[in-house]
Amino acid sequence: MPVQTYVEEKPPAPLAELVSTVWIQHVPADSEPYLQRNIPNGSSEILCRLGQAPRVIGQRTMPSIDVLPPGTTVVGARVRPGATRTVFGVPGYELVDRSVDVAELESPGLDVLGEQLAGARSPDETADVLKRRLLAQCAVAPAIDPVVSETVRRLEGVGHGGLRAIRSELSLSERHFRRRVRQAVGLTPKVLERMLRFQRLLASTQSVVARGEDPTDAGVAALAAAAGYADESHLNRECRRLTGLSIGQYLAETCRDCGCGHDHGASFSRILGLSS
Repeated sequence: MPVQTYVEEKPPAPLAELVSTVWIQHVPADSEPYLQRNIPNGSSEILCRLGQAPRVIGQRTMPSIDVLPPGTTVVGARVRPGATRTVFGVPGYELVDRSVDVAELESPGLDVLGEQLAGARSPDETADVLKRRLLAQCAVAPAIDPVVSETVRRLEGVGHGGLRAIRSELSLSERHFRRRVRQAVGLTPKVLERMLRFQRLLASTQSVVARGEDPTDAGVAALAAAAGYADESHLNRECRRLTGLSIGQYLAETCRDCGCGHDHGASFSRILGLSS
């Protein structure tokens, strides 16, 4: 069985509204290659694979798999939906389904990141350099669109009433609402809603796995209802759309890969707080 270690932490307080987590992932040199399944979640990321130039991964619209060779170490940070421009200096829609070298963004502040990371002597030091650079970048960057920030916050929680209710409470026309969300996130409100609903499912699932329990013990239908799906069939359709697997296959893979002690609490802390 492939072996990998994965450790994540909450970002420093000034970054918490922009970055959900910073992590270090390592595939030991004596392991088999690790298949990393990437699923659309509305977020962009910055990945620093040790020995290579840092890259920005835009918001995904389709699942994909990366093969991490033995000996690979990756340090990364996940940027919250809507915060792409604040962190990377470009509108969200410009990065959808793209992977670009940080230097290509021509973003003041991030253009020196590769040089700074080259001097890091360990994964922990790489993570510290990344956090300091992001803090400096965000201190002078434009704020997130408050409409988008509030929309994301509501969609991360259960019982938000749907997009129509959110739009109505924000006193926006459908066209204006759609334009602002798409510009910041790179996705339509409906697509973002689907992704964040699945993130609610993953948040509760990972919380159960971290306790050493099987998330299917209560039944998949119960998981679906708690996350806001109409029924188990609805969840299964969305799971195939976002992961390429049935919900049963995806949960089995999650238990296998994360049941060895991985804790994704930092990634999902805000969602779990909104759902409690």
